[in-house]
Amino acid sequence: MASLSSDLNYDILRRLDGSSLASAACACAAFSSISKEEGLWEDVCSSTWPSTNQEDVKSLITLIGGFKKFYADCFPLIVNKEVPEFRWNDYVEYREEWTEAEYYDDMYEFEDISPTDFVSIVDVRFKNKTVYSKVLWGIPNANGYNGWFSDCPFRVDLLTHSARDEDHAGEVTLSESDGLPPVPSIERERKDGKLWQELRNEVQLSWIVVNKKIKQAANLSSWIPLGGQRHWPTDKDFLIRFGSVLPAKEILPCQAVECILTMKFRMIHSDGVSGVQSALKLTELSMQLGDMEGAHVNGRNSLLVLKESLSCHRSKNYSEALESCHLYSKVQSELKEEKMRNESRFYWLGLGSELWSPARGWLSSHKLMYHLC
Repeated sequence: MASLSSDLNYDILRRLDGSSLASAACACAAFSSISKEEGLWEDVCSSTWPSTNQEDVKSLITLIGGFKKFYADCFPLIVNKEVPEFRWNDYVEYREEWTEAEYYDDMYEFEDISPTDFVSIVDVRFKNKTVYSKVLWGIPNANGYNGWFSDCPFRVDLLTHSARDEDHAGEVTLSESDGLPPVPSIERERKDGKLWQELRNEVQLSWIVVNKKIKQAANLSSWIPLGGQRHWPTDKDFLIRFGSVLPAKEILPCQAVECILTMKFRMIHSDGVSGVQSALKLTELSMQLGDMEGAHVNGRNSLLVLKESLSCHRSKNYSEALESCHLYSKVQSELKEEKMRNESRFYWLGLGSELWSPARGWLSSHKLMYHLC
């Protein structure tokens, strides 16, 4: 190794991916010194996230600390194991009255955050081939964030589709030439599900959020889908869900929320050279935040959660991130069951008060059966 020139060592290291480059930096002093070169990490980021090739994105990454720091922050997954096992009665009641100190302190914290501080860097891959990249500066339609945006459900739509749209510019499609299995008909796909399995196994999503003001970044997506649903809402639609569990301490009563990244494909057929070919069209790509009860978080709290998530724990171990999501789903399911039991109790208590009154006593047996039915 000592006989190799620094140029040759650089040529060796520039062929590595990010994880291998980080490992090589620990192998010897020569590799450690060369691995600090920003050019190497710029190439790594460019190959991992093609959207970082844009000049304005490169300037942004340089501003927040450089490409090596950007990769270290955005390649690992967000892991939040601090999902509290709340009971439903612990946080369904929201305070209606605030003290003046609490109210203005809370408002000052929100005023320190602006939708223009956030940048979304998004890449979609299929079988390790990039099929869609987009950079979104700021939060769309948030000009009046002091008013309606802060109270309305938070949602970021990168791609929307209408059946009446005739403009096909910029649309994203996957076909048999991209590796999709041939599907002669919807009926056949409904039986064997080959297209659905191929889609779930091979699609990857990266959704990086950067806050320019605090100079921090994180990838809110999971490397692979967390779940999905085929044939929704029609036989031609396939919905895939990515995401992560984000901390919401001192922001929301549940103290943890789910970042829901939704991708929807629609099955279409096009006339190919050798006949009709099956293809999938990307019709939706969006981000929302949901609380334990399944409600969408409003714009004000979403910005606070996103800012908090940029400094939370990360891990390259996918099983840890998956465990975090499973823990959240488990607590959420237990919460729903407890809520249903409580509502059932309230229903029977209310029904009992209707069956008996001091004036008329108990209802007759046939009227009682009528109420029960």
